[in-house]
Amino acid sequence: MQQSCGGEQVYTVKQLSDLAGVSVRTLHYYDEIGLLKPSKVGENGYRYYGDAELLRLQQILFYREIGLELQQIKELLDDPDFDLLEALRSHRKVIRQKMTRLQQLIRTIDSTIMHLAGGVDMSDKRLFEGFSEEQQKQYEREARLQYGPENVNESIRRWNSYSDARKREIMEEGGEIYNELVRLMVAGVPAGSEEVNEVLARWHNHIRHFYEPTLDVLRGLGELYNTNPDFIATFQKFHPDLPAYLQESITQYVDALETLELERMLAEDQARRMER
Repeated sequence: MQQSCGGEQVYTVKQLSDLAGVSVRTLHYYDEIGLLKPSKVGENGYRYYGDAELLRLQQILFYREIGLELQQIKELLDDPDFDLLEALRSHRKVIRQKMTRLQQLIRTIDSTIMHLAGGVDMSDKRLFEGFSEEQQKQYEREARLQYGPENVNESIRRWNSYSDARKREIMEEGGEIYNELVRLMVAGVPAGSEEVNEVLARWHNHIRHFYEPTLDVLRGLGELYNTNPDFIATFQKFHPDLPAYLQESITQYVDALETLELERMLAEDQARRMER
């Protein structure tokens, strides 16, 4: 429990560690180099931190996030002209720019995957009219330079590890899945139905040919299928209404998986309590 001193909250090093998500050893190191000194040290040697130290630690973590070295951060924070409010405004601007860039990069990566492997039927050449070899190379360059190579390279490595015959099988499998979803949509089978979810389970496994998707990634793909121009153009060649149907169906499929996962976690937690 935090102590109160004259209306100010006082934190032990362990409490501050838990609050900020940094290790106790890191806080000790920040003290040693003069980056973050405790407000006081007890006779027992315990460090105690107040509100000013919390705000300073927040600044340290912000500056670390944007890549500054510890010595640079110390010089900034120790500058008599340092303006905390202006720094927070600056951090907010940088983070918003970073969020926008990351969102763009996610779309770039997914477009790269779509172009390389996209789950469309290779026998229908029209499905590739929207992509060129130069576009593919540009997508890969952007993703590697701005996001880091490993995420893109993993999908490319998987794809390149397949034989030409296996690639054709995978593409044909994707085409069959989307054609089956079109059949269900035209027949009036609603998103979230057992029939649709069975097909989406196949789609889920199909995506694993390229990378292992989290539930958040699956949900994001559903959104991209109905918002990204490249995906929309591709899926509308199966049926004009398929992008919207895909998004709704995938959203409900992921919701069902998340519900099952939550129920499993609750059951495990209950079982642990009963064992005690």
